[in-house]
Amino acid sequence: MSKLARNTIALFLLQILVMTSIDSVAQTTQVNREYLYVLHLATRLHDPKAWTEQDNALVAEHFERLHEATKQGKVIMAGRTEEPLDKTFGLVVFVAPSEEAATEFMNTDPVIASGVMTATLHPYSVALLRK
Repeated sequence: MSKLARNTIALFLLQILVMTSIDSVAQTTQVNREYLYVLHLATRLHDPKAWTEQDNALVAEHFERLHEATKQGKVIMAGRTEEPLDKTFGLVVFVAPSEEAATEFMNTDPVIASGVMTATLHPYSVALLRK
């Protein structure tokens, strides 16, 4: 076998090895996608006088959790409307590797887990983002 033929075969085998490695990495790498959850206050909290210290503490815990997740790059943005309590709602846009992981992130939010707020999850795609 000529040197050229051996080099051609070696190059071919190297390409197969590289392509197989890339395919293997792609299959094991989880790609994050974006999700959004919409939060609404529990009906009992539409009256400002109904708020307890525990309700306020849970909202503070909720905010701190989202703040930490933002620093870690998981949360893209979070906020709420500035309307009366019976009309206000919040949004959390974040990334997760799967819908199951997104649901878990939403459901373990302290305000959701405690019933202070309810939430609905939606697959989402950020199209534009201000710098």
